[in-house]
Amino acid sequence: MARTKEFDPDAALQRALELFWARGYAATSMADLVAHLGIARASIYATFGGKHDLYLKALDRYTQLTDPAIMEALSRPGPVLPAVRALVERYAAESADDERRRGCMVVNSAVELAAADGAAARRVEASWTVLETALASALTRAKAQGELAADKDPRALARFLLVLFQGMRVLGRAPADPGRLRDAAAQALALLG
Repeated sequence: MARTKEFDPDAALQRALELFWARGYAATSMADLVAHLGIARASIYATFGGKHDLYLKALDRYTQLTDPAIMEALSRPGPVLPAVRALVERYAAESADDERRRGCMVVNSAVELAAADGAAARRVEASWTVLETALASALTRAKAQGELAADKDPRALARFLLVLFQGMRVLGRAPADPGRLRDAAAQALALLG
């Protein structure tokens, strides 16, 4: 007869996400995971696989929690540019917030792992593609509705915003001059018109 789990795997995955997000992959040991999750090493392996498997599951959880909220904000009916502007301002504000020094787990994964870890790189690229596609779709609607100048290229603007957002997240990881983020956001807002 199989033993029943003495812990909630979903809650354990959420706790693992929080730990990996705060510390990164390399700085999180299995001993750290055992202590933070409050479950035995054998239970972690039996439920999630090894540390790398657990990290990828946590990264998947992170994107499942964050990506849909952005897509929903950009796909609401009505004027589009206010939602895009709000997103630019949100990224700048969150990136400048000392309480959010942990940054974005996708960006953290890109910086720490993507160059040498194909599975992490695929997840990073998938998340960035979701954001870029949502932005391009929103900006295409804005152009069709007359909110965006006819000479603006929605796809190119979406790519610019994607790079801006990810750069903001990287700068936000270190104690930096928040004026840089505000100025970059202001320039992006001016470019949108």
